[in-house]
Parts: sequence; structure tokens; C-alpha cells
Amino acid sequence: MNKSRLEAFSDGVLAIIITIMILEIKAPEDDSFESLQHLIPVFLSYVLSFVYVGIYWNNHHHMFQVVKKVSGSILWSNLFLLFWLSLIPFATSWIGEHQFSAVPMSVYGFVLLMCAVSYIILQNKIIKLEGNDSVLHRAVNSDTKGKISMACYISAIPLAFVSPWISGLLYIAVALIWVIPDSRIEKQLNKL
Repeated sequence: MNKSRLEAFSDGVLAIIITIMILEIKAPEDDSFESLQHLIPVFLSYVLSFVYVGIYWNNHHHMFQVVKKVSGSILWSNLFLLFWLSLIPFATSWIGEHQFSAVPMSVYGFVLLMCAVSYIILQNKIIKLEGNDSVLHRAVNSDTKGKISMACYISAIPLAFVSPWISGLLYIAVALIWVIPDSRIEKQLNKL
């Protein structure tokens, strides 16, 4: 099966996710700078989530550069990833509207954790189809960044009830780890 339809569909869904997030930010009724103050948490949550969606788009793009074909299980795994990514606007809105309080921050972390889990599932389905000698398998063989990210999410979810700010810092740390484009796949391609 050709991968181009999967890539086009995924790009479209991610574009819609970003569109939904920005549409959640409502302009204030008043025309003063003071009226923007209540939007600061909403805007900050949008920026963090925009970065996360951008990271997933970027890594999804890089991963599919090396994919030769897709199977039904890859299609379903990709849909599973898109499902969790589609919940980011909801979680983003909730943390912004409730000024990063504990329950919304823990739910946000759970959504991010499930995005990471579903990405790994997709990655593993691709490797299973293409084999252990595939470019993708060689690139992600020791996934240190992925393991650190998962540990941060798993820690941040319960820590939201201790301090939502600690959770937020962990979410930011993971984003910073991944905001630098992952060059593992490109390095493997250059070896060919």
C-alpha cells in the first residue's frame, strides 16, 4: 500500500488540530491591554501545545521519509496516534482556562503520554513490517530521548497534584528535548 495517502491525511488532521487550538482563544470584549491579562495562561498553553503538535508533525514526517510501504496495522496505528493528538486542543483549552490547575495538568500529561505511547506503537509496527535491518530500526534502536520523555510524563501526571508548576516544567523540558530536530533518521540515511 502506498504511504502518500496516510501522510496527506495525517498532515490534514494535524493542521485541523492547530486550527482548533487557535480558535479556542477568544478575543476579549474590552479593547484594553489589561483585558488581555486573563488570556496569558490560555496563550501560554497554546504555545506549548503548538510546539508539541509541531514536534509530532516533524518527527512523523521524518519517520515516513524512510518508510517504503504501509500495512493495515500501520494505518490503524497511525489513526491511534491521530486520536490522541486530536485530544490536545481539549487538554490545552482546559489547562489554559483553569490556569494550570492540578486535574487539567494531569489530564494534559496523560494525553501527552498517550501521544508518545501511540507514536512508539506506530514506530514499532513500521519496524515490524520493514525489518530489523531497516533504516528506522537502526535510527531508533536506543531511544534515549523517548525513554526520558516517557519518564517525565509518568512523573508529571501525579506531580500535578503536588505542584502543577513542576508538571508544567517537565512538559516544557520534554518539548525542549524534542524541539531540536531529531537527526537520527537523517544520520542513517547519510550512511546509505
